[in-house]
Amino acid sequence: MLYIVSTPIGNLKDITLRAIEVLKSVDLIAAEDTRHSAILCKEYGFTAPLTSNFDHNEKGKAEHFLRLLQEGKNIALISDAGTPGISDPGFRLIRLAKENNIPMTVIPGASACLAALTLSGLPSDQFVFKGFLPVKPGARRKALETCLTAEGTTIFYESPHRIQKTLKEIEDALGDPVVVVTRELTKKFEERLEGRASVLTQHFEAHKPLGEFVVLIPSLTK
Repeated sequence: MLYIVSTPIGNLKDITLRAIEVLKSVDLIAAEDTRHSAILCKEYGFTAPLTSNFDHNEKGKAEHFLRLLQEGKNIALISDAGTPGISDPGFRLIRLAKENNIPMTVIPGASACLAALTLSGLPSDQFVFKGFLPVKPGARRKALETCLTAEGTTIFYESPHRIQKTLKEIEDALGDPVVVVTRELTKKFEERLEGRASVLTQHFEAHKPLGEFVVLIPSLTK
């Protein structure tokens, strides 16, 4: 069985009882970063071997994991934080398991995307999740301009070293809308900020951006 297991996005207490049960019982844990996941394993006494499964080795590792699954091993797939496959490694293994009729199940849990949407106070009946924006400037602007016609809230992730640039791009492409930015969700320094993109850019000029960011843009069609 392949278990797709959500793990905490920050606060280690945000793990489900079922996730604990599964991670204590499997033969192997495929983790995005074994050093990071070792902290979670130590906290809850998970003793299964940890092996890496990240962007640059995922393709080759997926074949290895498939062979182990076909031999009858139980593997838990986890990411550093949140749900595997959602802007994190995991898709290749999940698809390969599906193509080879390997039994799979999901242990749902934390997701920064949904946590930020819930906390934002923006409409949540419709939303679009874009993961991380493209790197190339033209593709980034095109991705942002889709917000002009989006019927619901648009959500994407951003890194601390790009957040100021991204807010300026939002200002330029979308006419300086009011946006919500969250960072360090579930952690000690969790923060929710709301204001025009230009104002938030000034905020981060005065306050060094730290942590992982989620940016939310309300529908601009009304």
